[in-house]
Amino acid sequence: MTEWGETRFRAKQLVQWIYQRGVIDFSLMTDMSVALRQKLEQKATCTLPEIALERTASDGTIKWLLRLHDGNLIETVFIPEDSRGTLCVSSQVGCALNCSFCSTGKEGFNRNLTQAEIIGQVWLAVKRLTIDKGLDTFAKARSITNVVMMGMGEPLLNYIPVRDSMALMLDDLAFGLSKYRVTLSTSGVVPKMKLLAQESEVSLAVSLHAPNDELRNQLVPINKKYPLAVLLKACKDHFDNKRQVMFEYVMLRGVNDTLQHAKQLIRLLEGIPNKVNLIPFNPFDGSNYQVSHKEDILAFRDRLTKSGINVHIRKTRGDDVSAACGQLAGDIVDRTGRNKRWLETGSLIPKSKSDKS
Repeated sequence: MTEWGETRFRAKQLVQWIYQRGVIDFSLMTDMSVALRQKLEQKATCTLPEIALERTASDGTIKWLLRLHDGNLIETVFIPEDSRGTLCVSSQVGCALNCSFCSTGKEGFNRNLTQAEIIGQVWLAVKRLTIDKGLDTFAKARSITNVVMMGMGEPLLNYIPVRDSMALMLDDLAFGLSKYRVTLSTSGVVPKMKLLAQESEVSLAVSLHAPNDELRNQLVPINKKYPLAVLLKACKDHFDNKRQVMFEYVMLRGVNDTLQHAKQLIRLLEGIPNKVNLIPFNPFDGSNYQVSHKEDILAFRDRLTKSGINVHIRKTRGDDVSAACGQLAGDIVDRTGRNKRWLETGSLIPKSKSDKS
């Protein structure tokens, strides 16, 4: 706006029109001059993903399949609860990582989402939950109280668009969410974790899933690059012991759910302010894992709790529409060859070291 000879206040007005009032037609922004509105129409556009499919689960969870301009499809999920509503947002078309228990991983990877495509998911969800339900403005009935960057993709591998999108989520002139209610989940891209600690105050969740390097190398291959000692050091430093880091731990039957694993996890997290989210595995077609037995999950939880760790067992939501954790897949044009390997061999592992994808 200042480059156009306008005051900085015009930028604030524009943000409020788009994110607080849900108006993306520049001609309707009536407190701006006609000349400025015409210039916006000539030089700018508000382009949104198309809702290709909307499905509502028996528990009220809503999954949107969103079509992007290039034909790729991504998924966004809204989880309603009594006291809050959580929106799960994607950051990539597919995922560049290949965690063995995640449906997104087998789909391969196409590209990073733009900032517009990330924040556009939030805008669309707010519209569907307010204006499209008969409420006249975004400001009424704030259905979305929490946003988690836990959809398709590894957010820290698309750092700048994700960082700037989260800034809009926090901005008082936009969505105005608390830093405690916007959470980024990472598999452990340590250099970007360090940068995030300097540039954003959002909450941090780490997809841990294993208490030792040998097992985590199998489940979360990025661990080979950033092993647990390096990752846990970054977690300890992230909030300077002022805030907790959430550790996510998917429960896989006979793989990582024994009391011995629980004891290793207790030792691993010692000295780090934390809470642990135990996630029952959500099956998907072709997966080789099974969810842990209920009694094993409870025993695992009780062992952690006894040591003083704050533990929560995540309730599975939206699994009947494949909207649960680890089930998001979308429909993407895979550039890595990973999806073809999965279909042909049932494995995400390249056939030879020369296959870098």
